[in-house]
Amino acid sequence: MGEPLIISAAICGGEHTRSATPYLPQTPEEIAASAAEASEAGAAIAHVHVWDEHGRPTQDLSYYRQVYRLLGERCDMIINVTTGPGGTPPDDERLSPLELRPELASLDAGSVNFGDGVFINSPRFLRRLAKTMAASGTKPELEIFDTAMIENCLRLNAEGLLAEPLYFQFVLGVPGGAPANARTLIHLVDSLPPGSIWSATGIGRHAVDVAMLTISMGGHVRVGLEDSIYYRHHQLARSNAELVARIARLAAEAERPLASPDQARTILGLPGRSQLALDPSLSTHGPT
Repeated sequence: MGEPLIISAAICGGEHTRSATPYLPQTPEEIAASAAEASEAGAAIAHVHVWDEHGRPTQDLSYYRQVYRLLGERCDMIINVTTGPGGTPPDDERLSPLELRPELASLDAGSVNFGDGVFINSPRFLRRLAKTMAASGTKPELEIFDTAMIENCLRLNAEGLLAEPLYFQFVLGVPGGAPANARTLIHLVDSLPPGSIWSATGIGRHAVDVAMLTISMGGHVRVGLEDSIYYRHHQLARSNAELVARIARLAAEAERPLASPDQARTILGLPGRSQLALDPSLSTHGPT
């Protein structure tokens, strides 16, 4: 029996909208409810983006506070906040969720063509982001869209800006990034320093193929409506829980037990849920 499998549920992202699928959660209440359902299906981590009342991605803390409160009332999932909300927000805005001292947050480890756009993460910004995460007690989830981004992370680590064990999240199949196939995944894993922890996700139609490869190779898996809005060809996924449940079945066939949130904390070396995030004063009566 292998190491417990950490499933991350990428709840909604900052790209898809309800024009693409009516099942996308957007309000804090919907995001928290969808994450809790994913937890019941076997996910230990909720990767969270938030949206404002106009249906636009935002980094407004009041929305994150609501998600923290509502989800914390239902389960003890690890909340992984985004610092790459989509679009081109100012650096200060991207960093704002770190004020909540989350256990985990994304660190997009370099610039990459992203569909018809460019996702910019300069070396200067990455150093600032890593320093801010270290000061807030937040572990970076090192988002890797292409091989060179691993080298960016190794430089940050050599500069003393990251704490080991390093946790890498491979995002495969983005137009402009690394392709989603076995050769790419094996190369990426072979490029990691010893002792690293890694997870992978395949975008769109690649989700299941990447998940099966990852489970068999001993990694961890991310799935969710952020990465793929379809369950199968021409069939929309109706929830994040539906996508998580499929990974749980695959893991059972491979005899890999699912990690609970606390087991995931141990594997990732997390200190535990932030008291700031759990403080009742984070409750709000509405977005500000």
